[in-house]
Amino acid sequence: MPRRSKWMHLVAGVVAGVTLGVFLKLCLRPSSRTSIEACPNNAKLYVAPDPLSIVDLKADETLFNSNRTLVFVGVMTAEQYLTSRARAVYETWAQDLPGRIAFFSSEVSRAPGLPLIPLRSVDDSYPPQKKSFLMLLYMFEHYGERFEWFMRADDDVYVRGDKLGEFLRSVDSRKPQFIGQAGRGTNNEKDALALDYNENFCMGGPGVLISRETMRRVAPHVKYCLKHLYTTHEDVELGRCVAKFAGVSCTWSYDMQTILHHNGSGAEAYTGRLKKREVHRAITLHPVKDHRQMYRLHTYFKNLRIQELREQSLDLHRDIQSSARELGVKGGQVTSFVLPGGVPLFTAKMGEPGYLGDNRILGAPIDFNRYKADRVEDIVPFDFITKSIHSVSHSNPKRRLETPLKEALDDVIREVMEIINAPSRQRGRVIDFNELLYGYTRLQPVHGVDHVLDLLLKYRRYRGRKMTAAVRRHAYLQQCFTGTEIRELPMGEPAPIEDAEILEQLDINVKNYQNDYDDFDDPNNNQNSFLDIGNLNMRQAFENSLLKIHNNLPKMLQWSNENYEYAVYDRQIHFILPLLGRFEIFNRFMKNYEDIVLKSDEAVSLTIVLFLDAETPLDYENSETLVNHFKSVYRKDIKIVAMGAATFSRGAALTEGLKECSTDDLVSFIDVDMMFNHISLRRIRINTIKYNQVYFPIVFSQYNPEVVYGDDYNKFKEENTEIIAPDNSEDNDGSKSDIELANLKYSGDVDNDFGYFRQYGFGILSIFKCDFERVGGFDLNIKGWGLEDVQLFETLIKSNLTVYRIADETLVHIFHSVDCDSKLEKSQFLMCLGTKASTYGSDKHMTYYMLNHPEVLWPQKVKGAS
Repeated sequence: MPRRSKWMHLVAGVVAGVTLGVFLKLCLRPSSRTSIEACPNNAKLYVAPDPLSIVDLKADETLFNSNRTLVFVGVMTAEQYLTSRARAVYETWAQDLPGRIAFFSSEVSRAPGLPLIPLRSVDDSYPPQKKSFLMLLYMFEHYGERFEWFMRADDDVYVRGDKLGEFLRSVDSRKPQFIGQAGRGTNNEKDALALDYNENFCMGGPGVLISRETMRRVAPHVKYCLKHLYTTHEDVELGRCVAKFAGVSCTWSYDMQTILHHNGSGAEAYTGRLKKREVHRAITLHPVKDHRQMYRLHTYFKNLRIQELREQSLDLHRDIQSSARELGVKGGQVTSFVLPGGVPLFTAKMGEPGYLGDNRILGAPIDFNRYKADRVEDIVPFDFITKSIHSVSHSNPKRRLETPLKEALDDVIREVMEIINAPSRQRGRVIDFNELLYGYTRLQPVHGVDHVLDLLLKYRRYRGRKMTAAVRRHAYLQQCFTGTEIRELPMGEPAPIEDAEILEQLDINVKNYQNDYDDFDDPNNNQNSFLDIGNLNMRQAFENSLLKIHNNLPKMLQWSNENYEYAVYDRQIHFILPLLGRFEIFNRFMKNYEDIVLKSDEAVSLTIVLFLDAETPLDYENSETLVNHFKSVYRKDIKIVAMGAATFSRGAALTEGLKECSTDDLVSFIDVDMMFNHISLRRIRINTIKYNQVYFPIVFSQYNPEVVYGDDYNKFKEENTEIIAPDNSEDNDGSKSDIELANLKYSGDVDNDFGYFRQYGFGILSIFKCDFERVGGFDLNIKGWGLEDVQLFETLIKSNLTVYRIADETLVHIFHSVDCDSKLEKSQFLMCLGTKASTYGSDKHMTYYMLNHPEVLWPQKVKGAS
């Protein structure tokens, strides 16, 4: 009896365990969350939205009466990517599709604002075979008769909607088509994929295009294909299913590798230079792992589209001008010409909305001789290009190709090759660029750029009699300028999404959203009324009501000044100046500061980070005395951060000075050798935008005055030409204000003979402190002269801040001799030597000196020397 009782207890335990397990399996849903949530009762109330309303498709909209029913794109995504990749896809290329788009994810996924379809009984596990097949079934059942094409895509692919539409309209969708980048797997995978010798599959990453006829044949058998899987590869099984029931395989075409482009660089794909042939020719680009790069790609292709529209606009202007010429209308009368019926040819005049530009300039025909100089001095000569550039208008007649010109030529040649190869498919040939043998180029500021290029090309014919041959062609090209457009930019924007505080707040919102996702479509969740006492406590309801009352008041009656934006021209600037000795130079800087800031009461403060120079110890005390004098006279905010005998480091000094500023302060890093005026301050305020833009002005650096005004550097020895130094002093006739006079006083001579714009100098920077801290600041491990500003510049370039650089003639770097310490790091020492050489004098000065001192070029041999 005891043994029987023991076995009965065992059987009862097993039955109870199985029952409990079945119950838990039904009531607990696994998902991609880190915690398992019990099935709430409200889940039963969830009502799936109408499939047509999800993608904004009207009930009477079909492929015969709409231009947005060419293709339906199903994007496979996961719950963790809904707010990043999926959102980026929807806000970029999804808006330009000649069709509709929907995102397919697990059953528990919710994403307000996205056309999301949660697939029943589907999770976000990998590989997503079930998700892929059920997505195709859903697309066919609900949209099968409304679209010509269907596309299976991932959330890390970028699709160019205009090129996709152009391609699909050239293919017959009534036939079974299965288009993608064909693959058979690697050599190690061939046996594991269980493919026959004549079978392949379309690789899923770059996207797969399926015609309506193929969907009609395959969709009814999706469940069968799901039950007969041979591998864990989703795209392989889809290819096998299509081959079995539609009787077609993936397209064997070399072009698919070009138009459906896959980059093998992984996470680094498309993060570098985008001006590449494979990027321009592609319809889809995969993979884009960082969702921020999706926006970068979209901006780049939008810019290309703008260029195309401007080119079309120029063509239309030229057609109008040529037609008017045939009708006998003079060039100056085209803009006021009236068509039959009283319709003006150009409805908007200059300055009015919709103005199309000056037709006399934009409609000028393509002709190298359309600009005719009246004087010899006005002739624009050509520059000759080989491996170097030869110019008669430059002080250095032979020099290497500058980076801007080299990039411009690359762009021109790439566009020329795209035009040449446009009909390549029909003609069965392709022409590749090999080398630029030589060329001529010139820039006319009003009309554009002229190029004459001798190109070495490689001709390859792959249809009929195959052949390869090298050919040379001359290309006569003219790039015309279009009208100038002005766009106003806001002076301040909300904090970017990467800001830590906002990310933290978003994380809280996402967590709250995930906890109550089942109530997302609950009809009882109406918008809050004026007093939300039912959903809020009394204090929250009261604060909510006050906030709504405040927002409905006129701005002048609102008691909160939180969103008040003071005038940009009065924005406070905080100068930070590192100083090591050099009292005389500092005295000159403070005189400049007095005339521009202190006397005019500008909204500028100055923080001096003062170091003790062991070679000139008195400069430390004298600098403090000078600052105290200005503080006592003007009662202005001038701070000194005393660093004592600490080792000087510019990055560390600026970082110490920043500690005196608040998070939202606009700070400007300046050097003691700089000269500035009121225009400089205005440009700092305009060009520095919190959370958006930093200002790196390109300053004008003066040459050595002894060289600029020295006889050896400006004339031959036998010449008697007198070199006269320019006189900047102007008599005050009372017509100029004090500010205008101060600007004139602190304006240098901006000319090639007096100095140069220091393109590779990054020491002068204007930035908001919060942006400086977000990018990590200076590398404080760098000691001594230079390099810390270059490192910060590269960091800012890689950030999401816009780096604005422009030549600013009001910021003048006064010449001083550069001493390079041989104990510096090699990169710093070479950079210092380069700066020292570039500040000595211009090419003209050096040429005169060499001709006046031939012993420098051809030194005499010393007797007895080997």
